[in-house]
Amino acid sequence: MNKYARLSLIAAAAMTLAACGKQEQPAAGAASAPAAAAAGGDVTVKIGQVSPMSGPISHLGKDNEFGAKLAIEDLNAEGVEIGGKKVKFELVSEDDQGDPKIGTQVAQRLVDAGVVGVVGHLNSGTTIPASKIYSDAGLPQISPSATNPDYTKQGFKTTFRVIANDVQQGTALGQFAADGLKAKKVAIIDDRTAYGQGLADEFEKAVKAKGLEVVKREFTTNTATDFNAILTSIKATKPDVIFYGGMDAQAGPLAKQMDRLGIKAKLMGGDGWQTPEFIKLAGTASEGQYSSSCGVPRDKMPGFAAFNDKFKAKFNTEVQIYAPYEYDAVRVLVDAMKRAKSTDPKVYLPEVGKTDYTGVTGKIAFDDKGDIKNGAVTVYQVKNGKWEVVSTVGGSAPAAASAAQ
Repeated sequence: MNKYARLSLIAAAAMTLAACGKQEQPAAGAASAPAAAAAGGDVTVKIGQVSPMSGPISHLGKDNEFGAKLAIEDLNAEGVEIGGKKVKFELVSEDDQGDPKIGTQVAQRLVDAGVVGVVGHLNSGTTIPASKIYSDAGLPQISPSATNPDYTKQGFKTTFRVIANDVQQGTALGQFAADGLKAKKVAIIDDRTAYGQGLADEFEKAVKAKGLEVVKREFTTNTATDFNAILTSIKATKPDVIFYGGMDAQAGPLAKQMDRLGIKAKLMGGDGWQTPEFIKLAGTASEGQYSSSCGVPRDKMPGFAAFNDKFKAKFNTEVQIYAPYEYDAVRVLVDAMKRAKSTDPKVYLPEVGKTDYTGVTGKIAFDDKGDIKNGAVTVYQVKNGKWEVVSTVGGSAPAAASAAQ
């Protein structure tokens, strides 16, 4: 090969390498671009949703996902424009199985997928570890159901919730046990999750402040189904109330086993088992038991009737608990985007904290930690196979909801 041929080959190779180098470099801003052009000139914006859609509380996870799907469907039907561009929203849904380790994995997957905000997770135990990943990525996260106070105590600017926390809920339940049920002695069981144990701790503080005696404090797991040993131990102490901090998959069998052992104490718990599924699992043993839910009763929610009609028509099932809050959480994110005139999380995140929005569930505004202001807690009792309202503390219910269609 002569000198000129060799020089030509070297030059060609250099040009090829330079061209390859250019191809590997993303366009300016492409790596963090929050939206992509879609067919027809619309901009596609991805919103993440995470809940346990498999496992013992998958009925609650699907309930959350359905709420998000309905919000996305309604927003797309409305033809939302942000910053002068028509936007098409896309839901990116992940299953965390209620497992904290899987929760962080799917959180990173959503970040990598380019979502501009996240609604979820359902459980406090998955919400809290995942929140660090969203914070590092600068993504707003709104939980429709995680009630552990630690979620919003971490100092992240990205964490919000549209439901009361366990300080409010545990206090309301403790006061009701003392003042409403006139209980003197209580036993407490929790499932050792961030939610179950956290709520049980707040309930214990509240009943002790009211002068009640805690005769037993026991724990189980969120996968257990046999509570006979725990209940036999508790029975000997003759409590007036047994409090269970956990979900309906355990509360149902627990109520049945209390009945079988002849325990006359009332069973009481939080929003994790204020569900139709608890009544189904507990059967006749559900009658007369008490549980709370974070929020006003559904007939006091300004947009629930219209939401419920659409939900049942779309999914052919009843609302479990959190679907209306999930729906509102999606719309709160989009409301912030509209006010910021941008779908870029860096731009619209500050607007989330300034939210003043009336949704399906009522008035939504956040304090400086990201907790909902004036969060309501409602206590319910099972009567004739249905949950009926006993009392409500806090909250507000405007006459009309801007989000109700």
